[in-house]
Amino acid sequence: MRQYRKVKEQQGFTLIELVVVIAILAILAAFALPRFAQLSEQAHQSSIRATAGALAAGVALTKTQWVSNGLTVATANVQGFGNDNVDVSGDGWPTATDDTTDPAMTVDRCQQVWVGVLQSNAPTITGGTPDYAVSAPSGDCLFTYQLDGQGSTISYDADNGEITTTIN
Repeated sequence: MRQYRKVKEQQGFTLIELVVVIAILAILAAFALPRFAQLSEQAHQSSIRATAGALAAGVALTKTQWVSNGLTVATANVQGFGNDNVDVSGDGWPTATDDTTDPAMTVDRCQQVWVGVLQSNAPTITGGTPDYAVSAPSGDCLFTYQLDGQGSTISYDADNGEITTTIN
């Protein structure tokens, strides 16, 4: 007589297998989620530092162009830099784009320096949800980063061309 072996077909995963997989995923998530949240914060900080570096480079290039043009006095519309519309103080630091060479800054003049020095692809400072809010406390430009709500700032002192970054 022949014996037939009935092959048992697998119906799916056992409860223990499912619990083990869920436990492994929970452990991975516990380590990955805080790291992912930290990456977002680091990206904001890198963006602020990059913008501050670009602003500092633009300010330095403006002064370099002013010096290479042989100028030693406050000048409106420095030729050879950007759109030839950046105005500088008597020390060669950018002050505006509306033919103003006085180093005492206002919000409007800070916005002009931002756009004139950074030119295209600059982070926004106007509009519905700008990347930076602009103020002018004590006659210096203060650009406050808005996208992370931490209050990090980039400041520009038109008296000496100094760019200072504060990351919160």
